[in-house]
Amino acid sequence: MSELVEGYGGLLAEIKQRVRSAQYEALKAVNKELIALYWDIGKLIVTRLEVERWGKAVVRNLAQDLQNEFPGMSGFSAANLWRMRLFYETYVNHEKLAPMVREIGWTHNLVILEKCKDDLEREFYLRMTRKFGWTKNVLIHQIENQSYEKTLLNQTNFSETIPEEIQEQAKLAVKDEYTFNFLELGEEHSERQLEQAILSRIDPFLREMGGMFAFVGSQYRLEVGDQEFFIDILLFHRRLKCLVAVDLKIGKFIPEYVGKMQFYLAILDDLVRMEGENPSIGIILCKSKDKTIVEYALKDATKPIGVATYRMFSSLPQELKDQLPAPEQVAKLLEGLE
Repeated sequence: MSELVEGYGGLLAEIKQRVRSAQYEALKAVNKELIALYWDIGKLIVTRLEVERWGKAVVRNLAQDLQNEFPGMSGFSAANLWRMRLFYETYVNHEKLAPMVREIGWTHNLVILEKCKDDLEREFYLRMTRKFGWTKNVLIHQIENQSYEKTLLNQTNFSETIPEEIQEQAKLAVKDEYTFNFLELGEEHSERQLEQAILSRIDPFLREMGGMFAFVGSQYRLEVGDQEFFIDILLFHRRLKCLVAVDLKIGKFIPEYVGKMQFYLAILDDLVRMEGENPSIGIILCKSKDKTIVEYALKDATKPIGVATYRMFSSLPQELKDQLPAPEQVAKLLEGLE
């Protein structure tokens, strides 16, 4: 019958989308109520234990009585009640983070609460989870791969080459190191093998790149005069609204790579960039780099370029954690995650 009624397919598709949208909004509302409930329980436990000086046995008894009263409702174990207490204590005096915790799931909150060391790191993962809709497993993967540190330590010249209104967002779009543990490559491989491996696993590659990239093409052809040039991988960043050229290198970074990338970006901006898009960005992805050499190589570059490394496993040296920006700089940078 549906085939005989003109426009039925469109009507069905519209209603399906409306139902899904309503389901999503309902889930968000339920989640906010659940987080608010756990917040209030945590607050009550803190008050009774500290003000009334009740012992720990009270929480154990409370858990048992709540489970008996609400047998079909999970979450009232003694361990979870203690987590509610910690949850409340962690965020009660933090005006910026307290509203954010209501916008992600309880299990996500627990991961961030238990695995992150300070408020700035928690803010980073709260914002990223909310912005990209990370699942619990993706969130754990990002924390274990030290996305926070790798994002803050990135090397770019964006402060000098990108419009001020999108500088912070652009800095957050490039990591210092990418972990491609989804690639089945040996320690020794060619640039072509690296590219082919990435193309065969394009979805996890784009997720590792940050979640806001769309794939445009590989070996993207540029024609200048009577010569052809090819960009290894061309992406588009949806939030920054700009093309992103990725140059793959299997060895150590050398300064000459910057000149080549500037050449690619000049052509992209003149011949490929569409009206309304921001200037193109380049990412030089190497096996290793000397941070001082990168700093000098980017110093006088006029096109926006970032230099990063890639690994098949997470390997951020412990000593680099001491090189993170000052807290006030980190706080300013995180504003770009809105």
